[in-house]
Amino acid sequence: MKDLISIGNISIDLYFQGESLTRGEDRFTLAIGGKYVADYFYEALGGGGANVAIGASRHGLSAAIIGTIGNNQFKSMILRHLEEHNISRDMCIYKDEYFKISSILLSPNGERTIINYETPHEHIFEKKEDYEQLKKARLVYISNLPRVTLDERYHILSYLHSNNIPSVLNLGIKDCRRPYSQTERLIQKADILMVNSHEFAELIKRAPGDIDLKKDIRHYISPTFQKTVIITDGEKGSWAYSQQGVHHVPAAVPKKVVDTTGAGDAYSAGFISGYLKNESNIQMAMEIGAKYAARIIAKVGAN
Repeated sequence: MKDLISIGNISIDLYFQGESLTRGEDRFTLAIGGKYVADYFYEALGGGGANVAIGASRHGLSAAIIGTIGNNQFKSMILRHLEEHNISRDMCIYKDEYFKISSILLSPNGERTIINYETPHEHIFEKKEDYEQLKKARLVYISNLPRVTLDERYHILSYLHSNNIPSVLNLGIKDCRRPYSQTERLIQKADILMVNSHEFAELIKRAPGDIDLKKDIRHYISPTFQKTVIITDGEKGSWAYSQQGVHHVPAAVPKKVVDTTGAGDAYSAGFISGYLKNESNIQMAMEIGAKYAARIIAKVGAN
């Protein structure tokens, strides 16, 4: 039995930072045909599934990951990183010619531009019997997986729901921009929905300024949704809406912002760890999430 099974991407992250990476108006301005020399390079493990699993492990939870690993030159590095962090990869899928790579350009103040490449794929599980693996978890986290069909994610959440296994669902901006009728069935099966403020605005088709986060916002989603919603709002902190009421936790402030990559995943990992360790205490879980996110953005890398 594992405390957490994290379902999501596992990627190789390649970081570049340097004075030659010219910037202007909140974006990198790289010339076509230009050649740029990085002053700093860093290689690390990333991906929403891996980041949350590693973060949970660092908080003392036993964690496993379900994701795809390519049979390529990066495989040994991925397996080594997962082993170093005590992450079980027995449930992972191995595929030939599969790659998941991110090139990350860092600005001096820690903001980043990310170029992603992932070999197209649509499935988490190869066969229905694989769902049985989920019974080995106290809680299952489903990260942002826009390439995986809504049907497959719905079936996973339905399986968890029918087996009384708590679930945390993260929806990214691509899913939140879908018609709400498409994502509603996923939300209804989840125990905790976790999004940032921009994603939530896209989800309910409202302008961010029209949403009062101080009030219970679950009615925007569905009158029948009475479970927990977590909304992170960057420097403004995070909000939770549950049967315990409305909670707000200020963002923890690091001494210096070095790299904001993985801040949301770090919050999720800290939150889940606090949630499982402290008898579903929402406020305490949020505080742990905020502290771990601040820890991650104070260094390069999502872990």
